[in-house]
Amino acid sequence: MQRERLGSRLGFIFMSASCAIGLGNVWRFPYLAGMYGGGLFLFIFIACLVLLALPILSMEFSVGRASQRSIARSFHELQPKGTKWSIMGYAGMVGNYILMMFYTTLTGWMINYFFRTVRGDFVGLTPDKVGATFGAMIASPFQNVFWMALMVILGFFVCAMGLQKSVEFITKIMMSGLLIILIVMVINAFTLSGVREGLSFLFVPRLEVLKEHSLFDMIFAAMGQAFFTVSVGMGSMAIFGSYIGKDRRLLGEAVYVGILDTSVSLLSGIVIFTAVFSYNLAPAAGPGLVFVTLPNVFNAMPLGQFWGSMFFLFMTFASFTTVIAVFENIIACFMDITGFSRQKSSLVNIPIVIVGALPVALGFNVWSHIQLMGEGKDFLDLYDFILSNHILPLGALVYVLFCMVKRGWGYNNFVAEVNQGRGLKFPTNIKWYFTYIVPAIIIFVFIMSYVKLFAK
Repeated sequence: MQRERLGSRLGFIFMSASCAIGLGNVWRFPYLAGMYGGGLFLFIFIACLVLLALPILSMEFSVGRASQRSIARSFHELQPKGTKWSIMGYAGMVGNYILMMFYTTLTGWMINYFFRTVRGDFVGLTPDKVGATFGAMIASPFQNVFWMALMVILGFFVCAMGLQKSVEFITKIMMSGLLIILIVMVINAFTLSGVREGLSFLFVPRLEVLKEHSLFDMIFAAMGQAFFTVSVGMGSMAIFGSYIGKDRRLLGEAVYVGILDTSVSLLSGIVIFTAVFSYNLAPAAGPGLVFVTLPNVFNAMPLGQFWGSMFFLFMTFASFTTVIAVFENIIACFMDITGFSRQKSSLVNIPIVIVGALPVALGFNVWSHIQLMGEGKDFLDLYDFILSNHILPLGALVYVLFCMVKRGWGYNNFVAEVNQGRGLKFPTNIKWYFTYIVPAIIIFVFIMSYVKLFAK
């Protein structure tokens, strides 16, 4: 079967960016930056992105392009005889499923909030009532399951219609709409009274935050965010490498994706923190920053219903484009393994993802008593822990070792692939850094995450 192709380089960048840009940028990054004091966290996050995540992203792209397969078969195609790197393919597939088994519920929350804001459900509510509205929403089994299932069905429907004429086309439209809405909101943010305080909080490092949080906790959170935001470690980006030609060097493409991804994070932070400081609310509100704090901001803001609707439409676009991109990887894996058509693979996977997502959708209500990670930890926390603390960092480690060691794909093969074409060249004299330093950092942080967990 001939490999499908994206129609343009812009399509590749937008598709890769759509996988990277999502709730990690517009929800997870702002609340982590708020929790860890803003500017210092941002500095460490960008360092982790440049020194770790983007080079590993170029490795994912290279493995995908060289193998012309999804993660389900890419290691199998490139590994030396007698080695077992292909096991990573199954772990990566599991990671993509786990991500969608909680991400679709969160995407459902976004579109639910968009319709609620358009209807004016939050207008005139006190802060306590806004919090109660969010609590009632997630406590409703019907609402959680309905919106989650709708996102799953719509996402697989888009993928079933074809790569170029549906997935690439719709992603370009939604990404363009996302960027336009974000720019409009940023322009509005600069008219608010708290713009100076918001920008200072986000961009100026303050060492006094280390009195509240240890440097290791901040580095751990920043590295996890760097891996999460560009989706490295589970092959969700490698699939797009398999869809492009060899006319561009892949480090440059990874950098373009990283710039677009980070720009959305920073612009989202500007929108959120200028609004928060304009209305004297707490930036360290945690995960509730978007769902509880911001509706109160929009209530106090002139034309608040309009800006709130714009914001949650932007959030819906950001999250749903990620759903489409990861579903595309799941379908490609299924097609590589089974030989099924795109349409049949989509139909088979709809019930798989819906059933797998039920514990998260019901974990806030009828199954809220099941707390496998301890008191106060629901299925969302469990799924996120498995993905963020295991599959992403260990998957990233596997990609690094596979591209570096002789018993893997090997450094020479990797360099030949990543540097084929025009554009930014991957440096060839720092093999030692990726062979020893990067694996040591990932392993250390992985071990310390368990030390931190059991120390509680």
